[in-house]
Amino acid sequence: MKIRMLFQILLFMNMFVLSAQVEYSTGNKSAIKAYSEGIQYFNAGQYDHAVLHFEKAIAADNNFIEAYLLMAQSYEDMKQYSQAIEAYQKGLGIDPGFHPYSFILLGNLEFNLSRYEDALESYQAFLETGDKNQKHIKIALKNIERCRFSINAMANPVPFTPVNIGPSINSEDDEYWPCLTADESILVFTRLIKDSTSYTGYQEDFFISKKGINGWEKAQNAGPPLNSPFNEGAQSVSADGRMMVFTACGRKDGFGRCDLYFSTKTGNAWTPPVNMGKPVNTGSYETQPSLSADGKTLYFASNRAGGFGDIDIYVTTMDAWNNWSIPRNMGETINTTGRDWAPYIHPDNKTLYFASDEHIGLGGFDLFYSIKDSSGKWRKPVNLGYPINTSDDEYGLILNAAGSRAFFASAKDTASGRDIYTFELYKEARPVEVSYMKGRVFDAETREPLGAGFELIDLETNQMINNSVSDSVTGEFLVCIPAGQDYLLNVSKYGYLFYSDHFSLNNVFQIDEPFIKDIPLQTIKIGKSVILKNIFYEFDSYVLKDESKIELDKLIGFLKTYPSVKIEVSGHTDSIGPVEYNQMLSEQRARSVAHYLTNSSVGSDRIKYAGYGFSMPLTTNETEEGRALNRRTEVIIIEK
Repeated sequence: MKIRMLFQILLFMNMFVLSAQVEYSTGNKSAIKAYSEGIQYFNAGQYDHAVLHFEKAIAADNNFIEAYLLMAQSYEDMKQYSQAIEAYQKGLGIDPGFHPYSFILLGNLEFNLSRYEDALESYQAFLETGDKNQKHIKIALKNIERCRFSINAMANPVPFTPVNIGPSINSEDDEYWPCLTADESILVFTRLIKDSTSYTGYQEDFFISKKGINGWEKAQNAGPPLNSPFNEGAQSVSADGRMMVFTACGRKDGFGRCDLYFSTKTGNAWTPPVNMGKPVNTGSYETQPSLSADGKTLYFASNRAGGFGDIDIYVTTMDAWNNWSIPRNMGETINTTGRDWAPYIHPDNKTLYFASDEHIGLGGFDLFYSIKDSSGKWRKPVNLGYPINTSDDEYGLILNAAGSRAFFASAKDTASGRDIYTFELYKEARPVEVSYMKGRVFDAETREPLGAGFELIDLETNQMINNSVSDSVTGEFLVCIPAGQDYLLNVSKYGYLFYSDHFSLNNVFQIDEPFIKDIPLQTIKIGKSVILKNIFYEFDSYVLKDESKIELDKLIGFLKTYPSVKIEVSGHTDSIGPVEYNQMLSEQRARSVAHYLTNSSVGSDRIKYAGYGFSMPLTTNETEEGRALNRRTEVIIIEK
C-alpha cells in the first residue's frame, strides 16, 4: 500500500472553516467568499469545482495560505499529483509554520512519485518548523528513514531482468498468484476470466500448465471440483503437487469474509475442496496461504484480532491426526503495525518471502525475506532492493526449489493486463538450494504401486525435515532435500520392511541433478533384507556414531510393531585389508548394533548377529564407489 495521504480534513475545518471566530490568512472578503464556496464543493466531492473557487480566492489574494493547501488536497483527490505538489509548495512557501503537517502531506506525495530527495527535504522541513506533536514527529522520522533507504537503494540497484513467461501461460486476461511444484513440472496460477453470470462480469479460476520438452504447455482450466461458479484464488500447492490450499470468499460454509480451503490429489483426481475450519478460519479474513514442502506447515495472512497491525502473517502446523494447530502470529520481527501479507515459504523450510507496507521500503508493498536461524527465530527482514521493489505495490513472489529463479505477476505491460514474469534472483537473496528425490514406491514382487510414508530427518539435529506419503494410486512421490546437511530417509508401509537411504549433503551448496529413484518394498518374509544406510561407525572401529541412533531407533520401532519377527544383523566390509581383520571388524560392528537393540528393550532371543567380512559383496571392490556400497550393515528376517 502506498503511504496513505493522511490529510486530516478536520484539521482544515477546525482551522479554517467552522468557527465564526476564525482569522484567515487574508482579510480580503472576495477571497474568503470564493474560498467558502470552494469548501462546499470540496465537501460534496466535486473537486474540480472546488479548485476553480480556490483559484478565484488566490486570484483575489495570492497569499491566501488556506486556499493553496485545500486546493492541494483537491488535486490529490483527483490524482493530479504534480498540481497538488505545486499547490502545497506555494502555500507552505508563504508561511512554513502556518500548518506544519502539510509538509508531511507534501512529502508523502513526493515519496509516492519516487521523488525521494524532494520528500526527504519536505519531511526535514516539517521537523524544522518546531511542531511539538509527537505523533507527527514520529511519522516524519520514519519517513525520513524510508527516503534515505530509497535513495541508497536506487543508487545501488540489484540485478533484475524480468521476462514474460510466455503465451502458453499469459493471455489477454489477468494472470497472477503463480505456484510451482518442486520439480518445476507443474505451474498453477489464478486467471481472471470474463463471466457474464457474475455480477462483476469476471470470475477467478485456477489454470494449470505442465512443462514439456519444449517448455510450458498451453494452460488448461483446472475444472471441477477445484473450480466452481464462485471465485477461487491465491492458492498454494505442496512441493509434490498433491495438496492445494486456496482462498475463497463469500461461500455459504465460510466462517468469515474469506476463508482457506484445501483439496488433495490422488492419481489424477482432486477431492472436492473443504473449508479448513477452526482454528485456521475465523470470522475475520484469512487469505494468501503458503504450504511447506511436505504440506504439514501453513503460513497465511489474516486480519484477526490480536495481531500487530491491519494484516499479519500467521503459521499453523498439522499433527499426526491431520489436525491443524491454533495459528501462531509470527511476531513483531515479521509483522508490523501496517499490512504484512503474501507469505511464501521456500522448500528449504527456513527462508520466508513476504510483502509489507510498513517495513522500511520504497513505498507501497515491498518484497522482503527473512531467514529462520538454528534456534527457530526469524531474523530481521531484508528488503529485496530496487528495482525489484519500487514505489508501486510488489507482492506474490515465489521461487523454484533451487532458489535461483523467481516468479511474480506484474501489470508492467498494460496492453496484456497482469501477466506472470520470471527472473534470476541475485545470489545474496537466495534461500538454501533444495533438490528432491522423485520416483515410485511399489511392491517388490507384484510391482503394484504403494502408498508409503516418507520421513526425511536431519542426522545432526534429529529434526524432521519432511513427512509425507506417496500417491496410493500411482505410488509416485517427491521429497524435497535441502543442501548443506546430512539426511536420513525412511520409507515405510505396514506389512513391509522399511527402506533406508542416506543423503550426504553437508558442505554441499549446489546440487547438479535431482535424485531419481524407484523404491521396491519387500514384504515381511523370511530371507528378505534391508540395508541400514544410516549406520555409522568411528573410523576403523566398531563404535557406533551418535547419528546412527536415529536409524537404530527406527529399527526398534519396526521390531515393536512386529513382535513375532526375528532378525539377523549382518556386518560386511570391503576387500581392503587382511581377510581375518575384515571378518573380525564386520562381526564386531554387527554385535554393536545387536547390543544397542537388546539394550533398548528388544529381547535378545529375537536378535542374532554375524560378520561376513568381504565374502558377500554387492558390487565390485575395484572402485571407491563400489567399496562404499560393500561396506554395510544389513538386517535379514530369519523368523516370522
